[in-house]
Amino acid sequence: MSSMRMTSDLRRELILNAAKRCFARHGFAGTTTKSVAAAASISEGLLFKHFPTKSALYAEILADECDADPGLKGLLALEPSTETLVVLVRGMVGHFRQASEAPEQEEAQRLRLMMTSQIDDGEFARFLYEKIGSLIGPVFTASLDRAVAAGDASRVGRESLNLFWFAHHTVFMAALSRLPAVPCLTYGNAADLERQTCEFILRGIGLNEAAIAEHLDRELSPDQMRAVARESV
Repeated sequence: MSSMRMTSDLRRELILNAAKRCFARHGFAGTTTKSVAAAASISEGLLFKHFPTKSALYAEILADECDADPGLKGLLALEPSTETLVVLVRGMVGHFRQASEAPEQEEAQRLRLMMTSQIDDGEFARFLYEKIGSLIGPVFTASLDRAVAAGDASRVGRESLNLFWFAHHTVFMAALSRLPAVPCLTYGNAADLERQTCEFILRGIGLNEAAIAEHLDRELSPDQMRAVARESV
């Protein structure tokens, strides 16, 4: 049984490596499961035994990239705290702003793919939401609990993880409005927008004004910014 499992794992890795090359060369729209199967030297039917759709395959690649990111591992190892909570929110807001300002780049294309998935069958979006929630959710909720215990925040509702999703949806929709060549909505100065969005979210999840003032202007390290950016989409 262990030999069969190893063979299956190796084949799955072979498929993922072939898919990475295909997506890098042709993008999501230009890649087909048939082309990935050919690049992996297997049948399309065998590919479907491991990944039922192209969306599932692409989402798994993104998830593997996150798992291999040392910056993300460092972020997840941070002690839950009010500061860690603010780092998560700032990183999320900054990432979505940057993605919307470069509409032809890979991250902006992923935003479009997420939006399309949510108005279609939802498969790709569900996979990524599950991955994001399992990685970032525990850090967010534990940090929010610490902030409440420290007197830096008030409890908002009974489901703390919902506050994370509310924050994510806020920046996601704001970024979508800026993706077209002519933005659907002009917010004004980018730096002001980023801070205003952070303040809006932090107040919404229960942080008080003193905690926001203390932590929001602290400098984020490059590793922290990259780690949160990796998970935001």
